[in-house]
Amino acid sequence: MHNSFVASIIVYLYSMKKSTFCIGLMSGTSLDGLDICYVRFGSDDSFEILQTETIDYSLEFKNKLKNAYSVSSMELCELDIQFGYFLGDQVSYFMKKYQINNVDFVSSHGQTIFHQPHKNFTLQIGNGAAIASRCNQKVICDFRTQDVVLGGQGAPLVPIGDELLFNQYDACLNLGGFSNISMNRNGRRIAFDVCPVNIVFNFYANQLGFDFDKNGELAAKGKVNKDLVQELNQLSFYKENIPKSLGFEWVENQFLTIVEKYNITLQDKLNSCLHHIVEQLIDCFRIYDINNVLITGGGAKNKLLINLLQQNTSTKILIPEVNLIDFKEALIFAFLGYRRNNNQINCLSSVTGAYKDHSSGIIYCT
Repeated sequence: MHNSFVASIIVYLYSMKKSTFCIGLMSGTSLDGLDICYVRFGSDDSFEILQTETIDYSLEFKNKLKNAYSVSSMELCELDIQFGYFLGDQVSYFMKKYQINNVDFVSSHGQTIFHQPHKNFTLQIGNGAAIASRCNQKVICDFRTQDVVLGGQGAPLVPIGDELLFNQYDACLNLGGFSNISMNRNGRRIAFDVCPVNIVFNFYANQLGFDFDKNGELAAKGKVNKDLVQELNQLSFYKENIPKSLGFEWVENQFLTIVEKYNITLQDKLNSCLHHIVEQLIDCFRIYDINNVLITGGGAKNKLLINLLQQNTSTKILIPEVNLIDFKEALIFAFLGYRRNNNQINCLSSVTGAYKDHSSGIIYCT
């Protein structure tokens, strides 16, 4: 009995030695807060989420990030550093609050300001050197730029995690600012953005005095405008071949331009957009013959959206426990950093359209 106990302790200590401990940071286009995920990765790509937290942005800072695409280059450079300092400070507070001492690196998504892969550029602010200076940890960030200059979309990046951490599902669907789906087809992981989600919901919820449309309650008060749904369904993006991705500029210049033509209530706009999103998702499930799908991201908590999906498709909708709903993206960006730190491939050309698989991310050491 004693020998068995000693052996188990040795196995445990060895596994800890082979483990990597890191903090993933995720800030999405919907600006619903900074997700922080402290995770342990094993050498076999196993993982254990150890601690999580979401930090809300102040209204002032949220507005700065929301309007960053329209400011001068000098102001944007300043915000890049400010946001980096903010991220580094939040990591320090997080580590102190939860008494975390063992961190190999911090992996940060940053905040997307511009994303125009067809012009070979993308920009995520949250300066890595600034993060490192405030939390005194190695930082890995800027995962998209290299893929874009290699001819890829620079998005979505989460599918490498879907492939290696969640491959028991037919597909993984994230309902964040945008909806993006990932699946394995004929031995190759493919993924693409399907349509906007929370970036549109939040836009209209804000006009009604709310941060977001909790459970779809605001949309439920409106009526569906079938003409609007039909016109949105005709957007050229939905007919494009994959790989493809969306950015805020597209939402502002194309999607919202259509919605704003209709003289209907904000609740009607929300309801119509929600039905449009459901139709696009169901169409995707049908085209790719998806039998079951794991859904995460803030949209997984939108009861009206999820209920409409379940009622109108034979695809089995799987909603995980709340920690995975909220922090799957932060977890996988930690995983992207983990693979970059080991010089392993973390961007798949089959997903992004780049001319080769590659290991992306810039490393800043303290």
